[in-house]
Amino acid sequence: MLSKRLSGLKESATLKMGLIAKELQEEGKEVLNFSLGEPDFKTPEHICEAAKHALDLGYTHYVSSAGIEELREEIAEKIREENKVDASVENVIVTPGAKQAIYELMMSVLDDGDEVILLDPTWVTFESAVKIAGGVPKWVKRVENSVNYESLESATSGNTKLVVINSPNNPAGYVLSEKELKEIAEFAVEHDLLVLSDEIYEKIIYGKRQVSIASFDAMRERTVIINGFSKTYAMTGWRIGYAVAPSEIAKGMLKIQQHSVTCASSISQFAALTALRSSQGCVKEMVEEFKRRRDVIVNQLNEIGLRCLNPEGAFYAFVNTSNHGNDVEFTERLLKEAYIVVTPGSAFGLAGKNYVRFSFAASIEDILEGMKRIEGILLK
Repeated sequence: MLSKRLSGLKESATLKMGLIAKELQEEGKEVLNFSLGEPDFKTPEHICEAAKHALDLGYTHYVSSAGIEELREEIAEKIREENKVDASVENVIVTPGAKQAIYELMMSVLDDGDEVILLDPTWVTFESAVKIAGGVPKWVKRVENSVNYESLESATSGNTKLVVINSPNNPAGYVLSEKELKEIAEFAVEHDLLVLSDEIYEKIIYGKRQVSIASFDAMRERTVIINGFSKTYAMTGWRIGYAVAPSEIAKGMLKIQQHSVTCASSISQFAALTALRSSQGCVKEMVEEFKRRRDVIVNQLNEIGLRCLNPEGAFYAFVNTSNHGNDVEFTERLLKEAYIVVTPGSAFGLAGKNYVRFSFAASIEDILEGMKRIEGILLK
């Protein structure tokens, strides 16, 4: 009874692991959940107050499918000022979450058989979004090594249409260097390809400089920036994201939005407007705490014999488990023997079969307790 397009899709591994953690907790188990892909902080109070005020004013009805004008203007200004990319209101579409923007882009630009280059490992939804739109994923390895023109060339054919990048990266925590971005840009221009630049973790970065590939020469007209408020402002449940795209693509995405979700939540949009216009001190505080946790978990993981590169951004540690079984075996062992929930690396691509993803969107106390339990398992 189901369509053929569903036959190649798997359920979201990140959501699945979160559900497992919840079920174990309901059984009374003392679960430590390191699978969460969301900040564990509360949405800042001034943002919540803005939503309450919008309710009081009666902003509870449909708004423009592209988003409220004030928010689109603020996003365009943010892109011009911070990302150094020329953008206007016509380039901005506000969506119910960044994930929706990704699907709308894929559906707008891909035809059956079009190939999409994904940097391996990458967030689980990219592969599924490509397949749902009729595209074919092609993988270029980017874990513990850099991406360059030659590696992209090796994955390219006459059917290649799009390159997807995600920096800072989920799950590996790397930040693409300017050299890498320049090579990707050169490759895209010479092969006349589009680029999806997922910049959702742009503010959660440690000692590196975030650069948008759309700011490079000849890239504005072929790049779609995807971003949102979920990670930066701890607004995952508000479901509010956006895309900044060339006008033709933005119009195509808008058609899909009009005939699917209609518009993003009016209340969430007014809250997002306040998030952008207000002091960014709350963001700085969250990032400082994430850095503190990163330093603790990376040090602890390496001390107990699990090789872990130092994440440059986002809030994930991508841990090599090759000395203790593959990713699925190690994940199951942590779950059964220590009630610790992580995400197997193979969910994120071909290169992840000997890795697991630890989210350090958790308290220092939970991180230390988790490392203690894992060390106990490894010493058996």
